[in-house]
Amino acid sequence: MTLLDYVAEQQQFIDRTLERLIPGEQQPPEIIHRAMRYSLFAGGKRIRPILCLAAASAVSDTAPGAEVAACALECVHTYSLIHDDLPALDNDDLRRGRPTCHKQFGEAIAILAGDALLTVAFQMLSEMPGADGDRKVRLIRELSTAAGTVGGMIGGQVADLEGERQEPTAELLERIHRAKTGALLRASVRMGAICAGANEAQLDALTCYGEHIGLAFQIVDDILDVEQSSEALGKTAGKDAQQHKITFPVVYGLEESHRMAKEECEAARRALEPFGERARRLWEIAGLIVERTK
Repeated sequence: MTLLDYVAEQQQFIDRTLERLIPGEQQPPEIIHRAMRYSLFAGGKRIRPILCLAAASAVSDTAPGAEVAACALECVHTYSLIHDDLPALDNDDLRRGRPTCHKQFGEAIAILAGDALLTVAFQMLSEMPGADGDRKVRLIRELSTAAGTVGGMIGGQVADLEGERQEPTAELLERIHRAKTGALLRASVRMGAICAGANEAQLDALTCYGEHIGLAFQIVDDILDVEQSSEALGKTAGKDAQQHKITFPVVYGLEESHRMAKEECEAARRALEPFGERARRLWEIAGLIVERTK
């Protein structure tokens, strides 16, 4: 099976699982469930849940509950996008090729839809089948830390907002993106590894992979915001420059940013060496992240 076939198959599997875990549109209160599903099933790449499942497979053939952990990650990611797009933050009208949640449902419902997706993610983990209490606690701790304020996504978002009024530096740039984007990507592989019963050495290796791939992902995101059109990206291009964001092209230039993304990809792949052929999909995904065009 080619990588693209594998990704398509995993995307379909994740969507089927989300369909089962998320309340239907006819479940009262209907409008909040419509808004949640509107953003969740808008055609996202599902990179985080795919990384979770691929990491689990790198460790073991059995990983009870890994598909639930993968879906919890996607819920947290989608919540962050809904809130990022709000007028008080990035004020964006387009996401995944369609109007943003607040444009479709209004700001109040969009805020609540993001809140609901964050909440249901932890409900999923607490009810995960096939996992004992200790493993559930580890997964909940992993996801809540990655999404939180100390070295996590929210902390990174705060630093990103404050950075709009600061001189762009390499140190500030790395601090923002290791938290804002990197923390959830790192948690994706760690949560898959935990589901599969990884030992400390395996968890350390996958953590290293996740850190490098997280940085590579953000570098490429910053490059695409400069080089691609809104139609190609499915979101508004050029927003970083408009909002004076601290990005890799701003600090390093486009040519050096391209080189850095490839360097992070190579470092991520080296971290996978202890897993051999079992980590083939993670090895391939690293390349996919760096070579993507949207």
